[in-house]
Amino acid sequence: MRGDFRAEIWLAESTGAWHFVSLPNHLADEIADTVDGSRPGFGSVRVSVTIGATTWATSIFPDAKRGTYVLPVKKAVRAAERVEAGDTVSVELTVAD
Repeated sequence: MRGDFRAEIWLAESTGAWHFVSLPNHLADEIADTVDGSRPGFGSVRVSVTIGATTWATSIFPDAKRGTYVLPVKKAVRAAERVEAGDTVSVELTVAD
């Protein structure tokens, strides 16, 4: 399963410098419908992601507060793509088998 979307990078309210993008609700619903609800790792789903020219493997995590999955955007990706919290990015996401 694959989805493309644009989203704003946001900084987590907790301690640390965790940066995320939130998946659009329609894509989160599609993913939730296709994955086993008893997944280990806090309900995480393995994905391959591309932002700009950078592709990496990571996981998305369900966020009950936001009602969607959130995608962590690691520092190396933000540096390579010269993006930070508040920037809107184009995301290509593929759920791993």
